Amino acid sequence: MTRTPSSTSRIAAASTSLSQPPPMSRREQLRLELLTTVDSLYRRRADLVSEGFIADYVALNWLEWHGGALRLTTTGENMCLQMRAGLA
Repeated sequence: MTRTPSSTSRIAAASTSLSQPPPMSRREQLRLELLTTVDSLYRRRADLVSEGFIADYVALNWLEWHGGALRLTTTGENMCLQMRAGLA
């Protein structure tokens, strides 16, 4: 049985899409960057953190504004603990 070029290209496209991991959600991306973000904040280097990340962390209630500075909320602290436990 011979394959036509169109069926071969469809098979190649299907196998390529199966081999790629699914796109990462924004929440997952934020979770993976949280420890780095917190480290930057502790070093007083908030300039290293994307404004979009900061806005999203605040919206998720992982960070909050306090007197012009960012700090972890209880939820954010719990997320950090979970992340650190996963690294151990």
